[in-house]
Amino acid sequence: MTTLFIIFLFFISIFFVLKRRGRSTRKLPPGSLGIPIIGQSLDLLRAMRANTAEKWLENRIKKYGPISKLSLFGKPTVFLHGHAANKFIFTADSSTIATQQTKSIQMIIGERTLLELGGDDHKRVRNALMLFLKPESLKLYVGKMEEEIRMHLEKHWLGKQQVTVLPLMKILTFNIMCSLLFGLERGTRRDKLVEGFEQMMEGMWAVPVNLPFTRYHRSLKASKKVRDTVKELIREKRSELKGKGVTDPRQDLIACLLSIRNEEGEEALTEKEIVDNIMLVMIAGHDTSSILITFVLQFLANEPSVHAAVLQEQEEIARSKKSGEDLTWEDLAKMKYTWRVAMETLRIVPPIFGSFRKALKDIEFGGYLIPKGWQILWASSMTQMDNSIFPEPTKFDPNRFENKSSVPPYCFVAFGGGTHICPGNEFARVETLMTIHYLVTRFTWKLCADNSFSRDPMPVPAQGLPVRITQKKPL
Repeated sequence: MTTLFIIFLFFISIFFVLKRRGRSTRKLPPGSLGIPIIGQSLDLLRAMRANTAEKWLENRIKKYGPISKLSLFGKPTVFLHGHAANKFIFTADSSTIATQQTKSIQMIIGERTLLELGGDDHKRVRNALMLFLKPESLKLYVGKMEEEIRMHLEKHWLGKQQVTVLPLMKILTFNIMCSLLFGLERGTRRDKLVEGFEQMMEGMWAVPVNLPFTRYHRSLKASKKVRDTVKELIREKRSELKGKGVTDPRQDLIACLLSIRNEEGEEALTEKEIVDNIMLVMIAGHDTSSILITFVLQFLANEPSVHAAVLQEQEEIARSKKSGEDLTWEDLAKMKYTWRVAMETLRIVPPIFGSFRKALKDIEFGGYLIPKGWQILWASSMTQMDNSIFPEPTKFDPNRFENKSSVPPYCFVAFGGGTHICPGNEFARVETLMTIHYLVTRFTWKLCADNSFSRDPMPVPAQGLPVRITQKKPL
């Protein structure tokens, strides 16, 4: 028995030696992890604020190639670049790569969001969100969204000679979100939610040092206040459900998520999953759409021929309506060129610079080892501004998207790709098209600042894009 045990230990030792040797033959990507905790975080953040982040990554690619290692926000990271890398990230099995954000971002948003979950949990939560965000459901909310847009323009644009677009678009998209997604009407609570949300966003990509004087600390405090408000809304909606016995799940997103039941008749999503994903939807619905609309207005001001084509399309739709008649889902389907303008805007100025994944096991890609537990960073603009994929990438040309098959898969990734495509992309399309319709048919505008922008972490045009406006006809 002792002899057999010794033989067993011998072979176990051989196995682990060979395993270590096998791993050691796979090289880590080139690059440096830099200073512990900080790494290259400050360098990247400085580059983003100076609008040189793409150049910063291009320099890495020139120095190390399309795969390199660095350290961001306290974690060892591998940066991947190129069409093949995008495809690998968006099609990888959920047991290989997790759509996991940095720990610092998880602490702000939550760890049970769609970005963090995999396998059956990802499918369950995504299906729940899509019940509300799918086109068939959104058709029911066109009128309500149009009402919010008209009220916004009457309050913030009519009678004004100059406005600053980005903060106004953030007000608009947040009001739409509060109304359609949370059933939260205008008032003190909505105002406090806006204030807390904006403070929370300021620390999303900050260096994760949780000390009282840091942006990250302030962001965490604001996140707790926002989460408390969302929990309060959930309790109110749940009470309404119990009081009425039944409720229309199409009332708002929270009501929709609470109404979904599993086979045992219990709520299909935990309260934490609802809260975390409401936080995620808030970020996606507030900043990304407001930034997209803002930069569409900037490009329309700089591209007279594009503006003329958008105006022609929208005025044809306006002329087909009776006085005071609302837009319909069918009207939105006719706004094909306008949406190509939005797509080209997303290509050149993607609201989301990049995102992180997490290696759940040792991965070999491009001849290098990505160790288990390391972050994986991809940046959307790196393929969207690639001259070999999009000729003359700095030229604003909406006709690039006239034929979808002309754009190679996994090269335009403003909405993600594969099974991880953004579930709110249709919501963003409706919101953007309706807003542009009213702006181009009711107003003209001229820029009052240059075309520069910075990232903090999302793109912010110079001075928030101030414009001089002239009203053409009443709302």
